[in-house]
Amino acid sequence: MFLVSGIILGIIGLVMLIKPSIIWLITEKWKSRDVTEPSNLYVWSIRFGAICLIVVAILCFYALSL
Repeated sequence: MFLVSGIILGIIGLVMLIKPSIIWLITEKWKSRDVTEPSNLYVWSIRFGAICLIVVAILCFYALSL
């Protein structure tokens, strides 16, 4: 279970870190008519969340070795 969780969280975290605009398109763009791109604060908060997900994914892999 930790292996699958680690892989999924790692992939989502990497997408959030590399291309936060994809996450914005999926979750936030439909809420606004006029906005064409995410704000800088949104991008930084998504990247912070991505780092947290990557850390959790690493901890999942670490739990496998115990």
